[in-house]
Amino acid sequence: MQNRRQLLQALTAVLVGGAAPAGAFAGVPDITRKGQLTMTRILTVATSADRMTPGTEPTGVWIEELTTPYYAFRDAGAEVTLASIKGGAIPVDQRSVNADGENDASVERYLKDEALKGEVAGTPVFTSIDPAGYDALFLPGGHGTMFDYPGSEDLARLVERFDREGKIVAAVCHGPAGLVSAKKADGTPIVAGRRVAGFTDSEERAVGLDQAVPFLLETRLKELGAKHEGGPDFAPFALRDGNLVTGQNPASAARTAELVMDALKDKVA
Repeated sequence: MQNRRQLLQALTAVLVGGAAPAGAFAGVPDITRKGQLTMTRILTVATSADRMTPGTEPTGVWIEELTTPYYAFRDAGAEVTLASIKGGAIPVDQRSVNADGENDASVERYLKDEALKGEVAGTPVFTSIDPAGYDALFLPGGHGTMFDYPGSEDLARLVERFDREGKIVAAVCHGPAGLVSAKKADGTPIVAGRRVAGFTDSEERAVGLDQAVPFLLETRLKELGAKHEGGPDFAPFALRDGNLVTGQNPASAARTAELVMDALKDKVA
């Protein structure tokens, strides 16, 4: 527990652009130092949905769920490619962006990062990218994912390929919506029998969007045979089941990224 606490403190220091506290990495897995994931490539596929159809409620990616893992991976030395379902600008849910100084550290960093903002504003469609050279697939959340991830046969096939090849598949919050249509080689759901986290039904009701989404994510995952697990509403919770890593909500983005890096380390150990 002490090691984990030290590691999270170190990650936080790195995300805000500063140096980790002296001795922060003593006795803990060294996954945040520059170069630890050198030669590692991570493909991040974000939503392109900007409306909660059939209504007109704006939506998109929850920016913290993109920026926290992005900087954690990059600061650890990995190459991160941003793509989206349709290509072009990734719609950002404006409810996930507050006034300057009132955001998560990674979002504050993003707001001052013209290079990353440029990437977010002009992504390639994910099907134009050859996945062969990538070690992990990451699916950030946001309510937009509920409206385009499940219906994308190409995304389902991409998830299936990464999983079949033993590569890391990771998703946070509503990102596991990208898992619901994927299947194993025998035709059963890819989540069946596996431990999975995701935005809970009680969290969906708490934010008042349980009637706006096409389905409740926790319920759907359970219907598909997943062993859904969760922590208290809106508290950090993430888990790893082999090469599958999932997190519950925006607060879980850092822990989800940490587990992804643990999994990547294990593959080269």
